[in-house]
Amino acid sequence: MKGRLFKDKVKIYVRAGRGGDGCVSFRREKFVPRGGPDGGDGGAGGSVYLVAAQDVDSLVSLYYRPHQKAEDGGRGRGKNQHGADGEDLLIRVPCGTVATDAETGRVLGEVVRPGERLLVARGGEGGRGNRFFVSPTDRAPRKFTPGEEGQERTLWLELKMVADVGLVGYPNAGKSTLLRRISRARPKVAAYPFTTLNPVIGTVQFDDHSNLRVADIPGLIQGAHAGAGLGHEFLRHIERTGFLLLVIDLASSSPDPLDAYSTLRRELGRHREHLLEVPFAVVANKLDLPLARERLEEFIRHVDAEVIPVSGLTGEGIPRLLSRLHELALERREE
Repeated sequence: MKGRLFKDKVKIYVRAGRGGDGCVSFRREKFVPRGGPDGGDGGAGGSVYLVAAQDVDSLVSLYYRPHQKAEDGGRGRGKNQHGADGEDLLIRVPCGTVATDAETGRVLGEVVRPGERLLVARGGEGGRGNRFFVSPTDRAPRKFTPGEEGQERTLWLELKMVADVGLVGYPNAGKSTLLRRISRARPKVAAYPFTTLNPVIGTVQFDDHSNLRVADIPGLIQGAHAGAGLGHEFLRHIERTGFLLLVIDLASSSPDPLDAYSTLRRELGRHREHLLEVPFAVVANKLDLPLARERLEEFIRHVDAEVIPVSGLTGEGIPRLLSRLHELALERREE
């Protein structure tokens, strides 16, 4: 997403189309006396739907166009002609978008799979024409009903990215370098903290055509769940992941690798307790540095989890990591 504004939470106003009014009309043709009422019904107003689109990765388009309105229904006409229905408005959003009513706080639903739809504002019904009101006591009614107003709502749209694997780590732990190494994603890499300001998703492709979507979120620090640093803004993007990779900088002095591991686990649990139940592995990164290699054995001994030593810079250990991810991809495909 380099060079583009990223938005994962926006407030929008949606309005469904108004139903068309019914028509008052009477059949008037030569040699047909007292033809009777023939006013048609109005068309229904268009509804507003959110549609999950795989090629959309941000809510930025709605940030610039927050007012969205569906088409109104057409008015009924004579000769029993029904008014045209208004066209539905389909708002394309990223997979994983959650819609919440801004006034009541009620979650309306979410769209996760490509093509999935969520109705967020229903179009108004069309009005009745005068032919509907014919009765034995009123053979020539001159009344009709107006079309109903469409629903209107103010919504909060929040993106929770849909990825198979989430990369979690301190700033400068090497998550972005690792993602560049295992996928075609090209997140920014630099020698200073918080180079990743937005979540980035890369797809890892395997020879058997299986694949995994891996999400890299901005670096976490102690207190992230309560607002420290940048990570708290994006922790929701790993809530849907089925597997976590905790990336630890083995050459770091502040924090110490074991402290970093403990802090990451604690911050995940404080954000959402269920994240502690998500399967995970630890990626011990930066083996290209002498200090990291010296610490590796002790780190493995003290961490009660699967540890995969790698160097995102040189590629050492990457085949083992890819093999582990391939196993995960096969499990996902079976599911």
